[in-house]
Amino acid sequence: MFSDGAKLPLTGKVVLHTSGAIDSGVLALLARLGASVGSMHPFQTFGARGIPDLRGVTFTIEGDPPAVRMARRIARQLGGIPIQIPAAAKPAYHAAGGFAAAHALALVEGGTQLLVALGIPRKLAQRGLLRMARQVLENLETLGPRASWTGPIARGDFSTIAKHMDALRKFPPEFRAAHAAMLLLSARVLSADPGATLRRLKQELN
Repeated sequence: MFSDGAKLPLTGKVVLHTSGAIDSGVLALLARLGASVGSMHPFQTFGARGIPDLRGVTFTIEGDPPAVRMARRIARQLGGIPIQIPAAAKPAYHAAGGFAAAHALALVEGGTQLLVALGIPRKLAQRGLLRMARQVLENLETLGPRASWTGPIARGDFSTIAKHMDALRKFPPEFRAAHAAMLLLSARVLSADPGATLRRLKQELN
C-alpha cells in the first residue's frame, strides 16, 4: 500500500506492449503503480526466419497520452507510420490483418492442395497460384478493388459457381465451406449491388 501523496514506484515511466489484439488495459496493474501504459503494434506479418524491414510499416498505437507520444516516437525512429486507434477497436483491427496474412496463406495453400489432388505437381501448383495472387495484388494497388475483381461472380456467371460447389463435395468439407464464405464476402465487399448479388449467389449455395 502507498500512503496518500507518496510517489508511486513507476511514476514517470512508460510501459508499452506490442500485441495486436490486446489493448493497454492489460497493463492496468502497472498503471496503478504510476506508469503511463499503452500499446504499439506493427501492421506486419512475422515469419520464423529473418527480421522484416519496418520502414513504411504502419504502427497502430493507443494508451495514455505520454505512452502514445513515446510510441509515436519509437515508430518514427523505426521508419514506420504511427496511427492512433481506440483501444476497443484492437480485436477487429487484428482480425483485419488476418484477412491479408493468415487467411491469404490458408487460401493459397488450400488451392495448392486442391491442384495437387488433381495430379498437378506441388511446385507447379504453388507457383501458378502465387503468380495469380501477386497479379491480383498489383491490380488492387494500381486499379482499385472493383476494377481488379475477376471470376464467375464478377461476370455474373452463377452456373459456374454451382459447378465449383458440386466439384468441391469430393474434398474435405472445409474447402467447400471456405469457397462459399469467400464468394459471399466477395459479393458483399466488391459488388456494385451487394444485395442483389448476394441473393442470387445464395440460390446457388443452398
